Amino acid sequence: MKIRPVLFSFAAISAALFTGCGGDGDTKKIVIDGSSTVGPVSQAMAELYADVEKNVAVEVGISGTGGGFVKFIAKETQISDASRPVKEKEEASIKEAGFDFIEVPVCFDGLTVVINKENTFATSMTVAELKKIWEKGSAVTKWSDVREGWPAEDMTFFSPGSVSGTFDYFTEAICGESGNSRQEKTTFSEDDNVLVRGVESNKFSIGYFGFAYYVENKDRLTAVAVDGGSGPVVPTMETITNGTYSPLSRPIFIYVSTEAAKREEVAKFVEYYLDNAPSVAKEVGYVPFSDSTYALIKKRFADRVTGSVFRGAPAGTPIDQILTGSGTN
Repeated sequence: MKIRPVLFSFAAISAALFTGCGGDGDTKKIVIDGSSTVGPVSQAMAELYADVEKNVAVEVGISGTGGGFVKFIAKETQISDASRPVKEKEEASIKEAGFDFIEVPVCFDGLTVVINKENTFATSMTVAELKKIWEKGSAVTKWSDVREGWPAEDMTFFSPGSVSGTFDYFTEAICGESGNSRQEKTTFSEDDNVLVRGVESNKFSIGYFGFAYYVENKDRLTAVAVDGGSGPVVPTMETITNGTYSPLSRPIFIYVSTEAAKREEVAKFVEYYLDNAPSVAKEVGYVPFSDSTYALIKKRFADRVTGSVFRGAPAGTPIDQILTGSGTN
């Protein structure tokens, strides 16, 4: 089955409900909320699952990774979409609420820095230059402030909102600390489509978001090649998979409530999610793991292994090493 693109607007941050038989009193509901990066994957899964389980309705909402964890802690959702690992304080709050979680990586994303199609001078940047642009208190206002020889044209900046896991990951990987980001002349939005339109509308703009949104809009934007120390690398399926697109390659996740996982319909949906993650990830615009990696993930879910193994793992650590606990501190 061909999966249609599902990069719809999240401006209203409303849930889309897919149900196979409306009005059936026996219909069970699974509620997912969280990351706008992971949202397209979960939305596609919900759409496909509606044809498989007519009496299970999967509701997918978008409120950012942090906002999703707030709802998860309040037991308003059974599954939380996240584009970064759960934070220590979030994990503590989950346990204080009386339950635990199973951390389930679903595919790779390559966080993508984008510029306007008419910008032909800034097609590659170093991590140091990106930090100079984006760090809190940055003095950069014109492109000439970034690199000598670039035009003295005013820049505009587009960033995911502060509750976004993409914001957390980018600021940590590029600026050295989660949340360490400029505020001046910056438009923040949890709706990645707002960021796409913003960069597209101004020749001298810059922004960043998940790889799938770039893939969907590659005819409208240019992806910046990022030099992490080994030369500039453009995000592609291959460079994200082999880790050469560094330091902005990352796994993305769903977090499953241990209470919810006891429900047959939730367990079966997560199993379906992992079985179909390779094909759905590709269709949506992300990068699937290897078959052997998915086997490790499925076993962790089957064994109901709780807690986070990804929080604190050094950037670039092979995912299998993280999952098995080998080669990490």
